[in-house]
Amino acid sequence: MTGPIVIAIVITAVISSVLAIVLLKMYDRLRKKDAETEAAGILNQAQIDASNRLKEADLEIKEKALAQKTETEKELNKVRDEMRQRERSLDKRAETVEQQSEHIRKQERMVENTQRRLTEKLEDTTRRNEELEKLLDMQRQTLHELSGLTREDAERRLLEMLDKEMVQETGAMILKHRKRTEATCEEEGREMLLTALQRYAAAHTAEATTSTVDIPNDEMKGRIIGREGRNIRSFEKETGVDVIIDDTPGVVIVSGFDPVRREISRIALNKLIADGRIHPTRIEEIVKETQSEIESLIQLKGEEAAHEADIPGLHPRLSYMLGRLHFRSSYSQNVLRHSIEVAYLSGMLAEMIGLDPDVARRCGLMHDLGKAADHEMEGGHPKIGADLLKRHGEPKEVVHAALGHHDDITTEHPYTMLVATADACSASRPGARRETLERYIRRMEELETIANGFPGVEQSFAIQAGRELRVIASSKQTDDNSAARICHDIAKAFEEQLTYPGEIKVTVVRESRFTELAK
Repeated sequence: MTGPIVIAIVITAVISSVLAIVLLKMYDRLRKKDAETEAAGILNQAQIDASNRLKEADLEIKEKALAQKTETEKELNKVRDEMRQRERSLDKRAETVEQQSEHIRKQERMVENTQRRLTEKLEDTTRRNEELEKLLDMQRQTLHELSGLTREDAERRLLEMLDKEMVQETGAMILKHRKRTEATCEEEGREMLLTALQRYAAAHTAEATTSTVDIPNDEMKGRIIGREGRNIRSFEKETGVDVIIDDTPGVVIVSGFDPVRREISRIALNKLIADGRIHPTRIEEIVKETQSEIESLIQLKGEEAAHEADIPGLHPRLSYMLGRLHFRSSYSQNVLRHSIEVAYLSGMLAEMIGLDPDVARRCGLMHDLGKAADHEMEGGHPKIGADLLKRHGEPKEVVHAALGHHDDITTEHPYTMLVATADACSASRPGARRETLERYIRRMEELETIANGFPGVEQSFAIQAGRELRVIASSKQTDDNSAARICHDIAKAFEEQLTYPGEIKVTVVRESRFTELAK
């Protein structure tokens, strides 16, 4: 009974094992099919995603390419525009160069014709000189034969005769001119001394600070201003002056304290208007050209003034500063002509009292040299002029005359008094200056009115021909600090409201004294 049961159990176990193996194989096969199906699905999805991304990438690349193409076209258009502008500019320059070349060719033809004429004249002159030499030789031989003298003896006798005649004529002319000069110097010296004693007064400088330039029409004002003001800004930057363009018809105003810069600006603006080409580059060229011309003119004017006043050995820098006075005026009197006149008067006065006229003329010519630089350096023109003269090795008499010709210091040399006298004679003679009494009084009243308008000021007095103002402050309404402030404010008010060269000294008197310079 036990045996069949065991067999049945074994058989059952074997069958169960076989069924289990079969089931496992079937299960593995099913799992494998599911995995393959899932892998195929994933692969299909990946292909779809990859295809979509490729399409997106293609679109993005096409958009970037389109944007790049648009940007490139803009750059190309910009480059084409620049190239067209350059081509137009080159065409204009080529036309200008062609015109200049044609002008040069005409000049060359003229020079060739002139050279040919000169060569012909030179040959003719040489031929005539040769004929003249032959005639002279024949005359010499004839004279030698007739007189029986050698050439050396004839020349010696002729020179002796000429020497005797020249001595006699020279002596007679010297006596004649000496008598005439003595009579003239005595008469004019007496008159000048009387005028100096009667009318001596310290001078005060005042000059115009504007120049006017005529224009053909009001359209030229717009061309001077330029697009968005670039022309007028360039002109003001190059010249250092202000150009005033208002509603006044046919006129443009150039304003500046420096007379040399103002003259350069006036001439340069006239050249630009005549030329018609007004742009920053042309403005720079014209201004530099005009500056060079004015610099040469200044040096020439200084040398001419020194030569006219018979002042040898003048330093080139002093000649240049002297030439700058040609563009400076005082009460409409040209300062350079005034200096030359003072030089002559000083020399004549020195001869009358037995001093060296050469030194006196040198002192007179240089006495107002500081006015050439008082817009650029600090201080009044006597001090500036004295510093310039001392720096360039002028004698102490010349330096002192420049420093003290307005009686600002104690006189140590007689030449200083001579220069002061000649300065007053030149400035006060009838017609020398156009300053009227009414204008002088009005200027003095302006100084006092401005000062009296400040609180705490009791009285004010303009002295030294308007070069100094004395202010009396109220001791009740002010203290030392406020008095110093009033002094500073008055000086600033003069700088803002008045136009004047040099300096105005403001002195406020209270329990303490404060001084400021209106520069």
